[in-house]
Amino acid sequence: MTVTSTTTPHSHRWGRWLVVGMYACSLLFGQAVATLLSRLYFEKGGNSKWLATLVQSVAFPLLFPFLLFYLPKHHHPSSSSDQNGDNSSTGSSHTLALAYVALGLLIIGDNMLYTWGVALLPVSTYSLICASQLGFNALFSFLLNKQPLKPLTINSVVLLTFSSALLAIQSPSDRPPGLSRIKYALGFICTVAASALYALILSLMQKVSTRWRCQNISGILRMQVWTSAVATLVCVIGIFWSGEWRKLRKEASGFTAGGAAGYTQVVVWMAVGWQICSVGVVGLVFVVSSLFSNVVSTLSLPLVPIVAVFLFRDKMDGVKVAALLLALWGFGSYGYQQYLDEGAERRKMRRVVETEGGLVQMEGTRGGGDGELC
Repeated sequence: MTVTSTTTPHSHRWGRWLVVGMYACSLLFGQAVATLLSRLYFEKGGNSKWLATLVQSVAFPLLFPFLLFYLPKHHHPSSSSDQNGDNSSTGSSHTLALAYVALGLLIIGDNMLYTWGVALLPVSTYSLICASQLGFNALFSFLLNKQPLKPLTINSVVLLTFSSALLAIQSPSDRPPGLSRIKYALGFICTVAASALYALILSLMQKVSTRWRCQNISGILRMQVWTSAVATLVCVIGIFWSGEWRKLRKEASGFTAGGAAGYTQVVVWMAVGWQICSVGVVGLVFVVSSLFSNVVSTLSLPLVPIVAVFLFRDKMDGVKVAALLLALWGFGSYGYQQYLDEGAERRKMRRVVETEGGLVQMEGTRGGGDGELC
């Protein structure tokens, strides 16, 4: 954290956490809305896996006005990194473009796995299994982002892993009517695999943001727009290749929650919700870390299952309650570790500022002047 002559450490810290809070609210709100609407889509007659995957990225054009507003003010890092070497700058831009494409392809695979998970599992079970992504994220953050695993962080990972493991052995009575044991197991496997891939994507995003120093809002918007564009293109190809596009009109007319009009509204708001969520996810990755972004995602765990009990009549049995409590305990453990780390960082900065102030005063006294730095 850099302190300028016009800001104090206190005001800078509050400003930073205000931005963090905005991204966190975006993530939580978007994720809760999109997850519940996704389940509503499948509950009321929706069946297109490709369409449910497409809506997770297709709303990226909504970000164009914001991107155009911030683009003139924040130039691309690679364009100014080497004033004397256009080839180096161009090569860096090409590498960043390849990183966007690779991340977009990973995102489409992750979205498809999540689509299968939410289609085959109750929302409450699906949401609680997603807690395992924090454990995967801690591992990838340690390996790729060099983020240390401290005791309370490890405790959080263990608790959240146990929370998901409880759901794996729970009674098959939780299965929705008409869903076979094999499909239920497939939904569980897809959701766990999606959680692992999601954690990897977040760590790779953090690595990209660090490598190209694009932690500002322009970098966040570019990351979201270009990765979503790649994912959307692949989804559109998938819809036509699979032939699902022929069934969409019939699916809309048979939608039991308002017919074609209700179908359109659910699909549109799903897309908007996922885009709001994605901006929050990427923003937290860039501003704080991939692990912190994933921890905030787990805050939706108490919200989504409880709402799902009322909207979809999901069962909240003893096993789910125990899993939910373990997930909340794990989140609290990680949050307390963040609190300790934040306090240690502030004390370290205070010592640095005091030391630098003492050196400046000594130089001023030695030179007989007013003590200003040159």
